Amino acid sequence: MKKLLFICIVSTFFTANLAAQTTITLYNSSAIDRSNEVVEIPWSLIAARYKNIDTNALVIRQKNQSENIVYQFEYNGQPTIQNLLVEVSIPAGKSITLQFSKGKKPVFDPKTYCRYVPERKDDFAWENDKIAYRMYGKALELTPKENAYGTDVWSKRTHKMIINDWYKSSNYHEDRGDGLDYYHVGFTLGAGEVAPYSNDSIWFPKNYTTWKVLDNGPLRSSFIVYYDAWNVNGQMVTMSKTISIDAGSQLSKVKVDMEYHNANNNLLVMGISKRALAGALLMNEQKGILGYWEPTIEKNGTIGVGCIITHTNNKMLLQKGHLLNIVSYKADTPFIYYKGAAWDKAGEITSAETWFNYLSSFENKLNNPILIK
Repeated sequence: MKKLLFICIVSTFFTANLAAQTTITLYNSSAIDRSNEVVEIPWSLIAARYKNIDTNALVIRQKNQSENIVYQFEYNGQPTIQNLLVEVSIPAGKSITLQFSKGKKPVFDPKTYCRYVPERKDDFAWENDKIAYRMYGKALELTPKENAYGTDVWSKRTHKMIINDWYKSSNYHEDRGDGLDYYHVGFTLGAGEVAPYSNDSIWFPKNYTTWKVLDNGPLRSSFIVYYDAWNVNGQMVTMSKTISIDAGSQLSKVKVDMEYHNANNNLLVMGISKRALAGALLMNEQKGILGYWEPTIEKNGTIGVGCIITHTNNKMLLQKGHLLNIVSYKADTPFIYYKGAAWDKAGEITSAETWFNYLSSFENKLNNPILIK
């Protein structure tokens, strides 16, 4: 989630029989405390300065502290390491220094997870220590009464990974202490899905057809789903979506790659399914924040849903049973946004105010990434 503005790795090299040491300073220039945040560091920059690093015996600690920093090598589906991910906390306006050393490589409990679910009609599900989601695959189209399009929310109130247990039980529509699935999707964009927008209409694709896992925890899980070409107001469109989720985040990052045949500039729409009963809305075109605090269901509680795009030309409206944000899209150019949800019974985000504040803070962090020097 974090863009790097500048990097300078300071290394001190010892004699040949001693391991090199590298320190990396992380600086929080924003006015917001950053707690348990995942920071991404390009591996090529580390390897260039720390040539003898042993990835099988790497320990990372905050300087002058004994506790291990949780980290992950991110491959992005490639055969070699692309990024180093670290989970850190940095107060507003402060910095911390991380120090590499050689030692017994720690084993970290997973805080994110994703997988293809063939036993449930080609679902693809992903989660972290806060929330879980799923999207629907081709096999579900064979059962029209069950079929749906948009992103589904699984409301959880445990830091443990629940996807495998819930699918194994086949009884995840009932809360047995760790949460449940009660979010309704149907033929809508659900919790922040994206689709082409043309002639005042949403042009839904069918469900995804193929998939590929890129990374799978402990701090980030990511995957790609691909869609068959479909007709959008007279032109054929193909699409893939790369989705990632970081530990501690309510929102997933989505990179949309879409190809319009015979066209260059088009419109896309991000949307949130709106319920018939009253709920609280946040539609901030200037900051690109779309938020919804759903009407409460007495037995199950309340779900908040949100979308964020750092885009200057947003057009938001209520239409066709959705909260919509319509934006321009240039073909063959990746389109990046964030979508996610929260559940009040998880005990952290318990009102429309706290949910909208979370979305605003998330947008602020996107525009003020951790600096690395």
